[in-house]
Amino acid sequence: MRFWHKVIAITWKDTLSGMRTKEIVFSVLVFTLLVIVIFNFAFGTSQEMMELVAPGILWVTFAFAGVLSLNRSFIPEKEQDCLEGLMACPVSREVIYVGKMLGSLLFMLIIEVIALLIFAFLFNLPVLSLQIITITVLTTIGFVAVGTLFSALAVNTKAREMVLPILFLP
Repeated sequence: MRFWHKVIAITWKDTLSGMRTKEIVFSVLVFTLLVIVIFNFAFGTSQEMMELVAPGILWVTFAFAGVLSLNRSFIPEKEQDCLEGLMACPVSREVIYVGKMLGSLLFMLIIEVIALLIFAFLFNLPVLSLQIITITVLTTIGFVAVGTLFSALAVNTKAREMVLPILFLP
């Protein structure tokens, strides 16, 4: 198998296992919705205020939802003793990293699309422009690339649930 076939196989495995458990999908969606709704109530209905605070609210939502989802990217394999099996597979570490990263990227982009739609509805702001979408996609790629690496480092620690946010959000 070539590099990308192996990467897609790992991405597909992560996507299917994430959809089967629905644990992380539900928790990240609820968290995202709650953050947006709470900020909506906190800042009122002033359009000028919304335009000032909207970018910060959006990126706080993306950052915390991303850390929450990335924290669970390697943990299921570690808890089910599958991480050693994954490392023993006849694939390079780069394939495992890129496969895990693409799975997390796909998940994050879906969450961000849902968050942007909710955000546009509640805040009545035009967040679905080409500029915002381009910046969001490029930033998410960098966020997930670094987050996947930190998640792989944090999975073997005793306090793995705490280590990723500490590494990621200094």
